[in-house]
Amino acid sequence: MAHNGLMTSRNLVPGAQRSAQLSFSDQPAWIVMDEVSGGWALQIGGVEQSHVDLEDPTRIVHEYLRRMANVLDEAWPHGQPLRVAHLGAGALTLARYVQATRPGSAQVVIEIERELPTLVMTALPMPGGTDLEVVIGDAREELAAMEGRRFDAIVLDVFSGEESPAHLAAKDFYLEAFSHLEGDGMLLVNVGDDAGQRFLAAQVRELEEAAAQAGHSGVWTLTHASLLSTPADGNMVLLAGGALSSPQIEQWRSAWLQAGPHPAAVLDPAETIEAFEGRGCPQSG
Repeated sequence: MAHNGLMTSRNLVPGAQRSAQLSFSDQPAWIVMDEVSGGWALQIGGVEQSHVDLEDPTRIVHEYLRRMANVLDEAWPHGQPLRVAHLGAGALTLARYVQATRPGSAQVVIEIERELPTLVMTALPMPGGTDLEVVIGDAREELAAMEGRRFDAIVLDVFSGEESPAHLAAKDFYLEAFSHLEGDGMLLVNVGDDAGQRFLAAQVRELEEAAAQAGHSGVWTLTHASLLSTPADGNMVLLAGGALSSPQIEQWRSAWLQAGPHPAAVLDPAETIEAFEGRGCPQSG
């Protein structure tokens, strides 16, 4: 069952509550000081999942999140408040960024690990004035329960290769997500995969089919340029939605390339299809 609540900044010492046992995954979660990059890192099962700089929420260390932030920066006028749904909480890095760059934004996070948002927001308080609704439950079920609710952007950050939840990695779910977007909204999907990129290729195919059925222009891809030519583990950001039909799209593309992290690659829908068709992504037609 979902639990809803508004979470804002609290007068707490950063890192005050450092760990929690997550009931859904049965993994330990820790908030630890990052001795290399500064700031704080969220570790789950011993693996770093997120990074937060409390002193400067606009500093984003993880490459894929930086690319997502760059997308949001360009796709709407600077400073304009947005309605953003985050499917998967992590350490709420992007939610902090949106609050810092677009004060007054109304955000919601859906997280299946009941203990995680409490751990994160107790150890790493949100910026003052943050309007963040927390919903505990399955991302697909809880989004479906928000019937009639629309967002400017939906950020999906739950995929990590073949272990990702299958019911979120399907065309039908992407269509459901599109139904919760404004006409000029955007779905941003982070997909992490191993060197074979088979799961990533499957996601491109599912999202491409959903975009076509919904009448959207296709799937854009942002990533580290080397991942397109050299097999390696890594993350790619997939974009789809009505926003990408904007007449300003080529300006956005130039800005995303310039913003990095470098070396950056930004593929339009035709280039995305071409890049992944050899890995199981069919030619569009």
